[in-house]
Amino acid sequence: MSKRIEKAALITNFNIYDKAKNALEVARKLASCGCEVITSFYNKDKIEKMGADVNITYVSNDKIYRECDAVVVLGGDGTILESARRSAPLRTPIIGINLGRIGYMAELETGEIDALERVVNGDYEIEERSMLSVEIIAVDGHVRSSNYALNDAVLSNGSISRIVDLELSEGGVLISSYRSDGIIIATPTGSTAYSMSAGGAVVDPRLSCICVTPICPHSLSARPLVFPDSATIAIKNVCQREKMLYLTVDGRANFELFKGESVQITRSPLTTRFIKLNQSGFYIKLRQKMNEK
Repeated sequence: MSKRIEKAALITNFNIYDKAKNALEVARKLASCGCEVITSFYNKDKIEKMGADVNITYVSNDKIYRECDAVVVLGGDGTILESARRSAPLRTPIIGINLGRIGYMAELETGEIDALERVVNGDYEIEERSMLSVEIIAVDGHVRSSNYALNDAVLSNGSISRIVDLELSEGGVLISSYRSDGIIIATPTGSTAYSMSAGGAVVDPRLSCICVTPICPHSLSARPLVFPDSATIAIKNVCQREKMLYLTVDGRANFELFKGESVQITRSPLTTRFIKLNQSGFYIKLRQKMNEK
């Protein structure tokens, strides 16, 4: 048995009626189990206009993740990713309910909300997923920006698809130079996202590694690489033609990377803590979500 959940944060896009409606069903279920439900003040008017018949506590955005025992997220993988980035520094566990298409990170589907009673009563396990520390190193060597990712960090030319030039190093040793549309550095969790679509390996999240996958490389020899998570990986912008490239972290945060600057990636001390109810393993879920029979 794990910790009983006395207070749960409810996260979804309340601007979309169907998502708000599902969120209120979740709120009723949690409340019926004796769990206090909290959400942002920003959602109060929307919820009241829907005639909500459940008690919800409204708090400021900066308090949501700090004042709860767990976070219940309704949405697709993007919404779950954003909640993971916010909850990781506080070690607050999260559980996803799929309202998206694939919903690979979600633990439950909308028809399974009765299982939330188990969460409230502490009948669940915690699965910790590794994250990446992502730093931009300026030409003079100082850290210009620092972030972290659950899924991946992607270097590319942004919205314009054009070949870029990059150098990949590990521990200060040059590994390879790439002419490609970009490069993806992913965790095992992120290996089933953009990295897989670009031809990267699918990695069991129980493994400790970092995946590097070039995007459409202009070479017959460029291949995805898998490094131990003790590695210090650097990708340097060596483009002559482009003024700058773009670094995207978990599909959300975007940063400019100028010529001569590097992105340094290591395993982060942070982890994302997922609430697990189902006993089905990684490969069963992979087959189900990817529509394999």
